[in-house]
Amino acid sequence: MLFGKEHVERYQETDGEEGHDWQGTVTLLLTTTGRRTGKERTTPLIYQPEGDAYVIVASLGGADHNPLWYENLQADPEVKVQVKGDKFTARARTATPEEKPALWRKMAATWPAYDEYQQKTTRDIPVVVLERT
Repeated sequence: MLFGKEHVERYQETDGEEGHDWQGTVTLLLTTTGRRTGKERTTPLIYQPEGDAYVIVASLGGADHNPLWYENLQADPEVKVQVKGDKFTARARTATPEEKPALWRKMAATWPAYDEYQQKTTRDIPVVVLERT
């Protein structure tokens, strides 16, 4: 099972041939800029396409705080994304309250544990839209 640093490296080395398909779903690589360090950080995340954009969830397994990548994109929404061999820049934004219910259902359909994660925390888990720039 790949995830974390090894997942990122194999994904990058193989243009997603290894790492894109993961545990019955699909992953992309999101690269954010550290809000304190200024260093790039790359995270594999489950995604789904939504029109020309991609949707991800800042779940952190239902932790009571947001993942660092989400805090980083709040500070700097200009991100890098890799979907298989397609590498591009994007602008990340949190889904609006109007958009979120439909996007949440879409993401929970691809990874049902998201509903469990939301039940584990009082934090409103953000859904993020990545729009190609």
